[in-house]
Amino acid sequence: MAEGDPKDAEDRTEAPTQRRLDRAREDGQVPLSREAVSFATLLAATLAGFLALPAMGLDWLRALRVLAEAPDPGAEEALLLLRAATLALLPVLGAVAIAAILASLGQTGPLLRAESLQPELSRISPLAGLRRLFGTEALIELLRTVLKLAVVGAALWFSVDLSALQASLQQPPGMLPAAIGRGVLHLMLVTLGAFAVLAALDVLLVRWRHLRQLRMSREELKEEMREAEGDPQVKARQRRLRETRARQRMLAAVPKAAVVVTNPTHYAVALSYDQGQAAAPRLVAKGVDAMAARIRAAAEEHGVPVVANPPLARALWRLEVDTEIPPEHWQAVAEIIAYVWRLQGRAGGG
Repeated sequence: MAEGDPKDAEDRTEAPTQRRLDRAREDGQVPLSREAVSFATLLAATLAGFLALPAMGLDWLRALRVLAEAPDPGAEEALLLLRAATLALLPVLGAVAIAAILASLGQTGPLLRAESLQPELSRISPLAGLRRLFGTEALIELLRTVLKLAVVGAALWFSVDLSALQASLQQPPGMLPAAIGRGVLHLMLVTLGAFAVLAALDVLLVRWRHLRQLRMSREELKEEMREAEGDPQVKARQRRLRETRARQRMLAAVPKAAVVVTNPTHYAVALSYDQGQAAAPRLVAKGVDAMAARIRAAAEEHGVPVVANPPLARALWRLEVDTEIPPEHWQAVAEIIAYVWRLQGRAGGG
């Protein structure tokens, strides 16, 4: 994702959210340090070379000797030399390929996109090629290359011991291979150290640029929050609909209630009880102020007894609708229901 104009970049002051990072990943935009991949391939090539080439090098030397001693070298000797060289390089090439894959996956994780396989005409456009060649990215890449060469060159320059080199030249010829091997190993270790430093710095730089390019403005942040949590107006409307339906269900349950306990004006709770079928009375409706008035009106309209008991009404109002009365209120509720039944001339149970 390319950065927009400077004014747009100034508005993007907020860190990207996890959702924006996930969307960028789905679009194939992930931080990938090429220097880290280069370091991994160089390290793998070095290790594979030191482990595999000495053993394979003997076959290569034999093939060279056969080619040199042949009076009239032909295709057979050339194929023998080519086979030996190929066998010597295959472990190195295999290690390099595996290291490149692992270094890439270690930074990006598994990321497969079918869109990446589709051809893009912009990549073959001359105008787009000129923009890439002379654009900001090309300048940054040039500076990175110059810096890399400078760091590696400085590391090699300061690691070379001229006195040790002169001393090795004074040694017998039989000791030169060992001295050369030690010198090459030293230079390779210095080179690997320099590349490791460059790779670590490049990983930090790539991740910083990735997060910087995905920064969000406050408006984008608010829009994403609305998308993730829903439009506040829609949620408020849905909440009002749920509350309306809940009130309608409670008012529909009042005519079937056994008694309505009131405050007497601010609170009202409707209780139902089926003797012999339920273990305890159940709260089927509750309300405060206007809703309490509607419950009282519905009870009076359908002949449901209304009993004033302010402490009990306030205590029962805290319960959820359609729940049984807890044991601590059984005695008070039982007395009210028994009172109502006596008024109705019904025989109450225990």
